[in-house]
Amino acid sequence: MARIGAQVRTLRMAAGTSAYRLAKLAGISPSLLSRVERGLVSPSVDTLDRIAESLHVPVSRLLGDGQGPSNFCHVQAGRGLIVDRGGAASDHRHELLGHLLYGNLFAEPYLVMLLPDAEPYATVQHAGLKFLYFLSGKVMYRYGDKTASVSAGDSLLFDATALHGIEAIDSGPVSYLSVALALRN
Repeated sequence: MARIGAQVRTLRMAAGTSAYRLAKLAGISPSLLSRVERGLVSPSVDTLDRIAESLHVPVSRLLGDGQGPSNFCHVQAGRGLIVDRGGAASDHRHELLGHLLYGNLFAEPYLVMLLPDAEPYATVQHAGLKFLYFLSGKVMYRYGDKTASVSAGDSLLFDATALHGIEAIDSGPVSYLSVALALRN
């Protein structure tokens, strides 16, 4: 039960969805979802199927292979989960390329593509480390009080607790791989 609940919570957080929203999408009560995520109840197959469908993953992803922790994630080309970040980041397309919870370490790789009318957005801040590898375009990237001119082939690695993000777009299209690493609470 606890493993299934941890998988549900990890996938929900990776999708950027609140527990309330996932419960409504799955047609279950928020309190049931909370009990599932905390490993307090054993959900029915129907409930697992509705949760998996709402998270756009196969039910098997929630169940694992029964061989202990899963430390392998395969996402086929073009099959990543599009995550709606909303707000100032709504013109940045975030495609989740996988997610992994290994012990207390949580990893999320994204392919980020700036849409044609994208505006700079340099007020991102979260726990953990971030690695960026630029695939195309040229931007001015802000990290705290520092800036760096980065283009295709350049990479950045930093503590993500400082304000960071793209301060200026020099040429496009802009795309980059973004990998966030954090300790699980």
